[in-house]
Amino acid sequence: MEFLHPVGIFEVPFLRRVLNPIIHNPKKFQFFMAVKMRLQRHGSKKRPFYFIVVADARAPRDGKFIQKLGTYNPLTVPATIQIDRQKALDWLHKGAEPTDTVRRILSFKGVLYLKHLLRGVSLGLFDEAAAMVKFTSWSAEHDAHVTKRQSAHKKARIDSRNQPVVRKVPKVEPVAAAPTAEETKTEE
Repeated sequence: MEFLHPVGIFEVPFLRRVLNPIIHNPKKFQFFMAVKMRLQRHGSKKRPFYFIVVADARAPRDGKFIQKLGTYNPLTVPATIQIDRQKALDWLHKGAEPTDTVRRILSFKGVLYLKHLLRGVSLGLFDEAAAMVKFTSWSAEHDAHVTKRQSAHKKARIDSRNQPVVRKVPKVEPVAAAPTAEETKTEE
C-alpha cells in the first residue's frame, strides 16, 4: 500500500525531510501525552523529599506544574506516601502519563487498581458497589501489611541498638620455635 500525497508536497525540502521518516516507519514515531504525573524533588543534599505533581512534559523537573497530588518520602521504611486518590484517578482518566516511579507509587496506594475496577464497571462486568467492596477489602489487607512491616522494622531497629558489641578475638596458635644450637648438637 503506497502513501498517496499531493504532487507538490515532497518538492519542498523541509517537508520531505520531516514527512519521509514518518510515512515509511510509523512505529518509530509514536506520540506521547503532553501531561505527565511525575516527581518534583525537594529536600536537601542526600535527603530527598518529593512532591507528586502533574506537569507539562516539556517543563523542567522542579519547575512549573499544573497540580500537586501528594508527597513521597523515600527515607522512611516503608516509604511515606501521601496522595489524593481522587485527583490522581481523575488525571489518569484524562490521559496523564505517569513516570515509572509514580506508576509504582500509584500501584502501591491502589489508584491503578481502582482505575482497573472502574473500567470493569464501565464495561458492565459488575456494579460500582461490588467494585468498592473489592477495593475496601484490598485496602484493609494492604494497610495491615504496611503496619506489620513498619512494626517489624521498628522492632529490628530497637533490637540492634540493645545488643552489646562483641568482638571476637582470633585465636593465636603457638608457633613451633626453631631448634637452638644445643638441641642440634645433641641430635647429631
